[in-house]
Amino acid sequence: MAQRVDLPGAAHLVLDATVAHFDPAAAVFAAMLEGWSRQQQSRFLRPATIRTRLDVVRRFAAFTNQYPWEWTPSEVEAFTSDLVSGVSPRAASTVRAYQLTVRLFCEFVTDARYGWPVECERRFGTVPSQICHEWNTVAHRADYEGRPGRRALTYDEVQALFDAADARVEEIRSQGRKGALSAHRDAVVLKTVYAYGLRRREAALLDVVDFRRNPRAVAHGRFGSVQVRWGKASRGSPPKRRTVLTVPEFDWIVELLDDWCEQLRPRFDPGQHPALWVTERRGRVAVRHLDDLFGLARRAAGLPEELDLHSLRHSYVTHLLEFGYPPLFVQQQVGHSYASTTAIYTSVSDEFRNRLLEKSLRRFEDLWETPR
Repeated sequence: MAQRVDLPGAAHLVLDATVAHFDPAAAVFAAMLEGWSRQQQSRFLRPATIRTRLDVVRRFAAFTNQYPWEWTPSEVEAFTSDLVSGVSPRAASTVRAYQLTVRLFCEFVTDARYGWPVECERRFGTVPSQICHEWNTVAHRADYEGRPGRRALTYDEVQALFDAADARVEEIRSQGRKGALSAHRDAVVLKTVYAYGLRRREAALLDVVDFRRNPRAVAHGRFGSVQVRWGKASRGSPPKRRTVLTVPEFDWIVELLDDWCEQLRPRFDPGQHPALWVTERRGRVAVRHLDDLFGLARRAAGLPEELDLHSLRHSYVTHLLEFGYPPLFVQQQVGHSYASTTAIYTSVSDEFRNRLLEKSLRRFEDLWETPR
């Protein structure tokens, strides 16, 4: 007889066989979800990731009105059809993410090492099966599947966005309303996101001590670089760290950050709070707030609704390349593991490409004119 293995999420660890449940099917399904949660925790997946996955499985179960040991591949097709229909059809990347979640859950409950097939066979006379296959799920064929409207901002659009954020400060102040200091903070936040190519979570979780001097750029003072400690994690790994250097083309951010840290931030009376961006209640600015403040500035500037805060990161990558920085340097600045990811962010302007073309043409003309 095979020895039972106590793997995190195993059926016998989350489901007491001696208890008689009023609704056995519901109890087993709840135990499956708890077991899968434990299995993912053992892999150091983020709690938010686990919660999102569990919600997707619950949503799929509610749609089918069946339990995992009753699911069939046809349910996946029906669920997908529902996602892409209606007034708010989901994007292909979203649908594929949902399908991947269901696939991962099915892999868990069909793995004999966790004991769920035996448990279902004993209780219900049937076992769960893998219902997500190549022939009924979305294939990943394109490098980028985001919304076509999301793109890098032009230089004029960036300026319009920042002007709108600054104008909001003056508007509040001229009307004698509260909130001018917070609006000033929000304007500096937007400019910092662009000046360092930050993700929203990276920006929200910055602390004052994350800025460092760069011996090669003494003029930038203590804002010669920023250490990003909450970079995007992957596959259960801890947040990735990187150091982003302040580049000369964006050194205007140095004066703004210095003014914020020395003059404006103390007016929030943050005490010993380490956060760079603090609120009136002496707390850290929420990640979601960054989306909201970008939306306010975008609407005031009259920019397309498809643009979001992440578009500033796209803009940072694009503009660094247009300034002539090597792709590897740009890749390291934004913390991409692969150059292909950085390339997805890039949307260089026609003017930049024409300059490259003219430079190449001049080089070839010089070669032809050189006496042989």
